[in-house]
Amino acid sequence: MTDGPLIVQSDKTLLLEVDHPQAEQARRDVAPFAELERAPEHVHTYRVTPLGLWNARAAGHDAEQVVDALLRHSRYAVPQALLVDIADTMSRYGRLTLEKDPVHGLVLHTSDRPVLEEVLRHKRIQPLLGARIDADTVLVHPSERGHLKQALLKIGWPAEDLAGYVDGEAHPIALREEGWALRSYQRHAAESFWHGGSGVVVLPCGAGKTIVGAAAMAQAQATTLVLVTNTVAARQWRDELLRRTSLTEAEIGEYSGARKDIRPVTIATYQVLTVRRKGAYPHLELLDARDWGLIVYDEVHLLPAPIFRMTADLQARRRLGLTATLVREDGRESDVFSLIGPKRFDAPWKDIEAQGWIAPADCVEVRVTVPERERLVYAMAEPDERYRLASCTTEKDRVVERLLARHTGEPALVIGQYLDQLATLAGRLDAPLITGETTVRERQRLFDAFRAGEVPVLVVSKVANFSIDLPEASVAVQVSGTFGSRQEEAQRLGRLLRPKVDGRTAHFYTIVSRDTVDADFAAHRQRFLAEQGYAYRIVDADDL
Repeated sequence: MTDGPLIVQSDKTLLLEVDHPQAEQARRDVAPFAELERAPEHVHTYRVTPLGLWNARAAGHDAEQVVDALLRHSRYAVPQALLVDIADTMSRYGRLTLEKDPVHGLVLHTSDRPVLEEVLRHKRIQPLLGARIDADTVLVHPSERGHLKQALLKIGWPAEDLAGYVDGEAHPIALREEGWALRSYQRHAAESFWHGGSGVVVLPCGAGKTIVGAAAMAQAQATTLVLVTNTVAARQWRDELLRRTSLTEAEIGEYSGARKDIRPVTIATYQVLTVRRKGAYPHLELLDARDWGLIVYDEVHLLPAPIFRMTADLQARRRLGLTATLVREDGRESDVFSLIGPKRFDAPWKDIEAQGWIAPADCVEVRVTVPERERLVYAMAEPDERYRLASCTTEKDRVVERLLARHTGEPALVIGQYLDQLATLAGRLDAPLITGETTVRERQRLFDAFRAGEVPVLVVSKVANFSIDLPEASVAVQVSGTFGSRQEEAQRLGRLLRPKVDGRTAHFYTIVSRDTVDADFAAHRQRFLAEQGYAYRIVDADDL
């Protein structure tokens, strides 16, 4: 027995004592392969999953490193069965490989013949494979490359894709690097992606994921399709590429609801690609419009199902996913792994903060008591109405005013889910409101005014969750959210993390109604940020 901060249990859970002096180092060491499940005040619970271990394996961590982290930090003896299971699970990755055979083309090869015999007899796998070439090799039709990887992952035998990629149509792209330079982690992220061929780069909001995308494009030297969340994000990508690369305006096209330009570098929105008419997706033909050498998926954790389906057919193209968090509330992380690629690079938020590249943040949960009259309405409401009622209590409006008064003069965002609540707050605060109904031109005008300091407070709905660059924002007050969405919480904090000119700390407030489902969802929402080392202080609204 040692005095380590970790208790490793045979059910694959890890208990981390938060107040232990070695807790921070232990958290960093287990983060590559374990996911945080619960984060109360004193003991955080992590879980080791096969997907987490395979992601770690693909990112270059081996079983010996994982076992060493557990043994080094564990307070008690680590269950031997768990160590064996970790080694066995990680060894499953790569026993099957997809390769390019000079004679037969795409093949599935094994280093362990009984594994191949097992998968050949599986009903999901049989239709995806062709003729047996030899004892260790089976033909695969190129169109089934993505579907096969999905199916193999689901039965516990993830294939390592070594089949390579087409170069695509060549197009010169260079980084400018006048007056700036790639940060070391950005260079490492781009190189890790390029070495792996396809996969996901995980970086905190504000750490320059767009620049990693530009660096990958400069490596590819090929036509590139960039998929983004909305038109505002598309234009931010265009502006950043014009600033950071040799690309000109004539070389960058926008494919959105407003424009349909296809150029050597085309930036398209997920929305326009997933428009459905008479059961078909008319804009998916964009994917065949050019011989793309690289496809970049911004905010890859948000990929809609039709984009997953089309990506299954794009396995010969290099694919780069960019995100601040691989958490998906629909549980489709395995599809990201198999179709976009495994995690190639992951920088802990606190590491980037320590280097001064993102702002430090103070996270505070402000608890309010719902007035008795509203509590009675809440108690008698149907379950699916309770979250809205708890989120929109009038008590939150007064707290928002008090919090903003504490930060007078600091650029602030008020963020929420429910439009009637946001409209009320915008009226009380005499602040502009941005929702999905706000035109792209008006959004850009208001964002520009906010950046210039002409508008001190913006009230924003979910449209500001993703890909909005507001480096001046230093205060955010969240009044409601998408239930227990961990990735939304991370993205909202991310609006504040651009470094401030004067080095000041960002302040992220979440106002929560106690004794309601609002408090339950808030606890779930905070899990990802707790995993990154952010601690929420809890204060009573009456003590502000």
